[in-house]
Formats: sequence, C-alpha cells, structure tokens
Amino acid sequence: MAEPTVDPALFDKIVNLCKRRGFVFPSAEIYGGFRSTYDYGPIGVLMLRNVKDQWWRSMVQLRDDVVGIDAAILSPPAIWEASGHLATFTDPLVDCRHCGARHRQDKLDDPDVCPTCGTRGTFTEPRQFNLMFKTHAGPVEDEGSVAYLRPETAQGIFVNFSNVVNTTRKKPPFGIAQIGKSFRNEITPGNFVFRTREFEQMEMEYFVPPDEGPRWYDYWCGERFQWYVDLGMPAERLRLRAHEPDELSHYSSGTSDIEFLFPWGWDELEGIAQRTDFDLRRHAEHSGERLDWFDQASGERYLPHVVEPAAGATRTMMAFLMAAYDEEEVRGETRVVLHLHPRLAPFKVAVLPLSKKPELTEPARALASGLRRAFMCDYDETQAIGRRYRRQDELGTPFCVTFDFESVDDGRVTVRERDSMDQDRVAIDEVESYLRERLEV
Repeated sequence: MAEPTVDPALFDKIVNLCKRRGFVFPSAEIYGGFRSTYDYGPIGVLMLRNVKDQWWRSMVQLRDDVVGIDAAILSPPAIWEASGHLATFTDPLVDCRHCGARHRQDKLDDPDVCPTCGTRGTFTEPRQFNLMFKTHAGPVEDEGSVAYLRPETAQGIFVNFSNVVNTTRKKPPFGIAQIGKSFRNEITPGNFVFRTREFEQMEMEYFVPPDEGPRWYDYWCGERFQWYVDLGMPAERLRLRAHEPDELSHYSSGTSDIEFLFPWGWDELEGIAQRTDFDLRRHAEHSGERLDWFDQASGERYLPHVVEPAAGATRTMMAFLMAAYDEEEVRGETRVVLHLHPRLAPFKVAVLPLSKKPELTEPARALASGLRRAFMCDYDETQAIGRRYRRQDELGTPFCVTFDFESVDDGRVTVRERDSMDQDRVAIDEVESYLRERLEV
C-alpha cells in the first residue's frame, strides 16, 4: 500500500489558523515572546479540555479497574534519584563552532553537518545535558532546598501506589491515571506545540502480576491506537512502531510508539511501555517502604509489573487539528473547515440571528442561553450570515442554528450541519433533542 502523503504547507496553515481563530497564542507576545511556550486562547482551551476529557472518559470513567490522582508538580531530589532521572534523563548536546547553534546529536540527519548553517565538521564533542528543571523550595537557596519540576507525571503515581491501594481496595490488574503539567528543558524545542519545555501529559500506570505484563502490553497498544481512530483520526495516518533495543529507556523491557504522520514526517503521539517492576522496586529500596502486593488467594507476595500508556495532550490536540483540516471549493470560494469529531469540537453549536434587530436577537439569545445548559454554545450576530458560517467551519463547530424572520412567526429555526452543509427546519423547542441525537456527547 502506498505511503500516505501530507500537504507540506499544512504546518503553516495550522499555525496561522491557531493564531487567527484563538486556538494558540505565542506566550508573552507583547514582550517579544518567550521561546517554546504557548498560551491556549478561548477556542484552544476548550478543545484541549475536550481532548483531556475524552482521554479521562475512556481511561477512567468507562472502566472499573482504573482510578485517578493529581500529584504535586514540585518534588524532592530523592524521587528523581530513585527513578534514575538524575543519572540518566539526559540528551547528547553538541554546539556548532561556526554558527553557535545547539542541537541534539541523536536528532541530526547527519551527525557531522550542522542543519543551521550547513557546515561540516564544526561540532563540539557531545556532552550529556540533563533535561530536568531545577529550583529551590523555601527562602534559602542551598543544597538542602533543591527541588525539581517533574519531567513526567508517572513518579507521582508510583510513590502513591500504597496510598491508592489502601484507600480504593483495588488489586492487580488495575491502573492509576493522571493528567497534568510536566517540564523538560529541551535542547531543541520546536514544531509549534509539538515539543515544548512546558506541556501536559495524560499517563496511566497499569499494575499487573509479573507474568501478565506482555499480555497487558499488547492489550493497551490496541486500546490506545483505537482511541485515536474512534475520535476521527484517519487510520492510514497512524502507525504503531516498536522501539529498537538501543532506543529503550532504562526502565523499559519493551516500548511501542503510536505515531502520527505530521507534515515533517512520522512522529510520536503516545508511548506504551513495559516498565517491569523497576519503579516500585527502586522507590521501595530508596524509601525503605514496602510497595509490594500480597495476593491472599495464592499466598504470593510480589512487586507488580507496570504497563504505561503515556500521551502528550498538547501534541495530540495539534494532531487532531491537522487530521481534521480541510479546504474545499464552495460556489467559487475556498471553504476552510475542521472536520473535528463532535466530542473534540470547541463549540458544539452556534446560534446566529439573521439580523441585529431585537425581534431576532432577543429570542436567539434566549435559545443560546437554554442550549448552554447542555452544550458549549457560541453566539454571533456580527457580519453577513455566510461569513459567520465560514468562521464556525474554521472552528470545527458541528452545527449552526440560524434564527431568521420566519422563526418569529413559525417557531422554527434553520439548523445547518458543518460537513455536508445540509439544512433542516427544526421547531425551537426541539432543537436541543435534535442536537443530542447527532452530537454523540
């Protein structure tokens, strides 16, 4: 089968759309920006929340074997010494002596050529650069006050393993899920929100009997791949790639990445890793606390093995935007539309009075107010109706409801569907039920 292709201009189109329509803004832009940080605007914050909510729904709400926590961002060095991050969470850094650019050596197409200036043989010897952000907690900045911003959410789960077991009465196999901010001092952040120094992760640690690790690893690879497909991502732009032995993290006995075909090529959305008993064993050794599990049925005591699906919320949102973006010609004009799954769309419906006259705007506002109890609803009475439809298409809004002059007399409104642009006349008191049947929310 032929390799799928992506419009090389898609990246710039998405960046432009994000700024123009309020998805993502450069952080501190009025001060010239702050590299590799972004703020999520009024539309982006809705979509990012929907991505996280759909992950939580599939991983926690619809299952009886997974619970959630929200662990602290700041943590003491002891955690990161036990986990191995202080010693091994590094990337090889090289500097170009000709132009001064810095690069991750393992990401260079040619390890002898600087991609910035094109010169050969000007790199310094590689040196290991630790990716963790170091800070101090308290009024005195000395070694006793050192703390770290977490580079992953997983360790907060492992150090709470006993707390969760004791309070929920869960037993292996079971999982602990978490969504939260992580921080990595990346050498070469880039590709918009794909690789940034501050980002959100959606991680779950699934604790299993040691001999069941491979089976659950295969299970979660399939479950997580299907999640993207079920939310509208084309299967041909996804692939599951197993790591080569030299790619594996220090804790992993096997890892596969779910990759998406971005404009720059295949890149990771999510990793599913077999972490074995590495983390629980290390934290038990360093803390002196017992983190094993006693199986009363068999009389066996063991350290559970862990299967970890870990996804980036922000890069996942960008991938959904890229998968949904489309341009098509409608009556001689180009229509830009985001074919987002309704569960991911920032607004589910927009109410658009045909005129600014009070006899239309007042009942239209009342309709929007009622719909907001059930859905995220936008209201817009500016510009021509065609321009307002185009704006909602670019936001990915599945339905638009137009209140026109006939609505005053017949009590019906026009409901327009985003993808087909088909229109139905629907009684005002039936609009909510009409939308519920079609939105899958």
